[in-house]
Parts: sequence; C-alpha cells; structure tokens
Amino acid sequence: MLKVWVPKEIAAGETRVAATPEAVKRYVKEGLDVAVEAGAGELAFVPDERFQDAGARVVSAPEWGAADLVLKVAPPTLGEAGALRAGAAVVGFFAPHKNVPLVRALLDKKVSALAMELVPRITRAQKMDALSSQASIAGYKAVLLAAGRLPRYFPMLMTAAGTIPSAKVVIMGAGVAGLQAIATAKRLGAVVWVSDVRPAVKEQVASLGGKFIDLPMQESGEGKGGYAKEMSNEFLEKQQAIIGEHIASADAVITTAQIPGKPAPRLVTAAMVERMRPGSIVVDLAAEQGGNCELTEPGKDVLKHRVTIIGHTNLPATMPLDASTLYARNVLELVLHIVKGGKLTFDLEDDITKGTLLTHGDKVIHGPTAELIAKGGVA
Repeated sequence: MLKVWVPKEIAAGETRVAATPEAVKRYVKEGLDVAVEAGAGELAFVPDERFQDAGARVVSAPEWGAADLVLKVAPPTLGEAGALRAGAAVVGFFAPHKNVPLVRALLDKKVSALAMELVPRITRAQKMDALSSQASIAGYKAVLLAAGRLPRYFPMLMTAAGTIPSAKVVIMGAGVAGLQAIATAKRLGAVVWVSDVRPAVKEQVASLGGKFIDLPMQESGEGKGGYAKEMSNEFLEKQQAIIGEHIASADAVITTAQIPGKPAPRLVTAAMVERMRPGSIVVDLAAEQGGNCELTEPGKDVLKHRVTIIGHTNLPATMPLDASTLYARNVLELVLHIVKGGKLTFDLEDDITKGTLLTHGDKVIHGPTAELIAKGGVA
C-alpha cells in the first residue's frame, strides 16, 4: 500500500497544510495509507480529529523515512530532505532557483520532486494550478491590506458634510493576482487603473471594471504558458514614464509582476514613490522575488516618503483555511494523475508529469534548474 506522509510545516510564517480532510478521504478511497503529523492543520484551523475522521493516521513520530509520497507546501529543509527514503516522491513548492543545495540533496536521495510552481499552464492541468489558486488569494488580500491601511475611504461617499471622492488604485500586472485585485478593489468602490505588458488582457481588465493603461507596444510581453516575459530596459523606461504619472496621483498601488525563476522586474522607482500622496500605500506582491518597488523590504512594512510599502512575502498564508483547501485540491489532482493502481507512475512522455518534475532519479528534469546546477548553482 502506498504510504503518504503529510508533515507539519515548519517554515517561518507558513500556516497552510498540504492535505485537508476532504483530500484525505479521496486518498483513502484510492487505497492509500495516509499519515498526518499531529498539529499539521492547527494553524489552518483544521484539528487532528477531522483528519482521523477522514481516515488518516494522526501520528506524533515523523514518518519521513517510511513514506513513498510526501505532501508539502513550503520547500523541504535540508534536514527533511535528508530524512526522506531513497527513491521517494515529494510534492510541494521548491523555488529551485533559490534552493540549489536542496536540489542537490534531492538528487543524492534520487527523489522524484514534483514542483507545484512548474505545473504547466495548459487546459488539462488547470485543476492542479496551485500558482493560480494561491495568487488569487494574494490579490484579494492585497486590496484588503491597502484599504485597511489607507487613511481614507475606498468608495465615493456623498454625505451631509460633503462628498468624498473614490480612491484611485493602480494595479500593475493583470495575471491571476492582478485580476482578483481589480475585482476586489472595484467591489470596495475604488477607481481602478491597470498596467500590463500583455495587450491581450485588456478585455479582461475592462470586463472587471478596470481602466487599462495603454503602453507603447513595440514588443510583446507575452511569455510562455500565459506568463509575462522579461522586457527590455528601453521598454521598461517608457513604461515607467507613463506609469509614473498614474502612480503620482494614486492612493494605493498593488504590484504583481513576476517572471518565473528570475528576480522581479523593478517597476516602481524610489522617485515614483517620492511623488506619491502622503499616506498612500504600496502593496508589493513580488516581494519574495525582490520586489517590483525599489523601496520594498521583503517581509517588512516600511514607511518611505510618507508612503507605506507592504512587502509581505506569503499573503496566502494569512488566509490559511481557504488557501489550504484550494492548495490541497491542486495537490490531490496531481497525485491522482501520477498514482495508477496504487503505485507511483512517472510517464516522462506526459506533458504534465514531465513539466512538473523538478528531479527524478539522479537527474534534474527541469531545464533551467539543470543549467543552474551545471553552472555551479550561480544564477
């Protein structure tokens, strides 16, 4: 019987859990033996009793060495990787470009690492797309943070004391996080302006009530798999000149632009922040990759030029109940894709399996990570 291990996350600030009782029921139905570490769901408000009722064994002693398949959220630590059984499989986020020693440790154990951030953005894999499910939460929460810290209303109010105009929100990036941010800001009554290097998203922005900021498009920002690609310095300079005028009059700016496996593009300069209204807010959803704003300090809220810059690096973890529910469903779909007849099967001819595998046996399957390892781990 395939043994599945769901450990308690130990990364700082990580409150999510990789499996929920809903997912456990399905695993058990498929004939898998599921062990959940005691307290694994506590920070996501899922008590041990619910896992037991779903058919899992709740244990206090770690079962890293006994598990065939480990389900995680945050990247394994080197200690966790070392405790894995040789030839085991692990599902989770890995951020390989920042965790080269971890990749090497996985190779040493011939671990099959399935990276949720590498799930191909194709129709067949939509139910496995954890980046999208978690980005949607981040976009929603970013707007709530901005509204909560802004020293004025979001909606227009007509009162006996006079009219308060709507807040202006500028959202940079109309991917999943950006689109959710647009919808949320509009629900709160703000006027929303949106910038993106992909002209194709203009209709989506308009459908949500946002106003698209047109940019001089001598080059396309469309990247592979629906992501934005890295743009030239010349284009970024022109973009910043146009965006700078909107940012100067904004009450809140939410930046979401990220390039997979690379530092986040710098879209908001210190000079732009200096021109913003006192009391304005910047929420930088790319903080974990260095930030879209020049003044962002990852993991911190800072006040610069009378503007609050929020550099939270894990907003989905601030909504752990729903974030865990969605993430666990993504993981479940991936596991069901690779488990056949109660056994792990890795079909390297299948685009989902091959696209998601970071390592398999003693090889790095993910091309960019393989190149990074070959260069000695220097990006």
